[in-house]
Amino acid sequence: KSKRRRPTFSEIKSRVSRLDRRMLAESVASSQNMDRDLLLKMLPQRVAMQLRAGNKVEPEEFESVTILFSDIVGFTDICSTLQPSLVMDMLHRLYQLFDKLTQNHGLFKVETIGDAYMVVGGLPDPQVDHAVRIARMALEMRDQCQSVLVSLYDLSLGNVQVRIGFHTGPVVASVVGDMNPRYCLFGDTVNTASRMESHSEALKIHLSEAAFFQLCKQTQKQVEHFECSCRGSIPIKGK
Repeated sequence: KSKRRRPTFSEIKSRVSRLDRRMLAESVASSQNMDRDLLLKMLPQRVAMQLRAGNKVEPEEFESVTILFSDIVGFTDICSTLQPSLVMDMLHRLYQLFDKLTQNHGLFKVETIGDAYMVVGGLPDPQVDHAVRIARMALEMRDQCQSVLVSLYDLSLGNVQVRIGFHTGPVVASVVGDMNPRYCLFGDTVNTASRMESHSEALKIHLSEAAFFQLCKQTQKQVEHFECSCRGSIPIKGK
């Protein structure tokens, strides 16, 4: 039997070089996919694609969307009681829950600021039932937040409670800034939705008159209905 010819040093060097190029190409592709996936978690798909292509994102007008805000009851006291790392742990556990609900209801998470969670229905793609989707999520947020412990190490602090508010109206959406770009919503609808939340109460959902009428309109032909009660006239800052 003839011995198998051993490769020369030149052949080995050539093979290693080809292997290095292939591994580099795979690494670059993997990195690009990670960048794309991260962008898609932060921005609507068509907006992310425009940014990746180096294009400017033009503002979009949406005639009717529903915006929800929530915050944690007693958050200031919680922050004065717990170490910052434990506050962040509580928020992480709560927001993981809310993020899942956002996905389940086909909504878009706009941002979180401290203990405030902001989500919108009706954009970036129009939805004829955006108020209904938000109402369903609000109910699940109210119920499921109570399963989240304020602290895993001090059960006496109890469970998280939130207050929720939402409003329906027009907005303009666009990406603001070059560093850490954010998909932002602008218009009085955002301010009013925030006011609905700040004037809500623990484990209550406060909706505006506009959101109420939109909810009634969107459930006219559905079996599903929502029980709402009038709070009467209350002072709302700036309204």
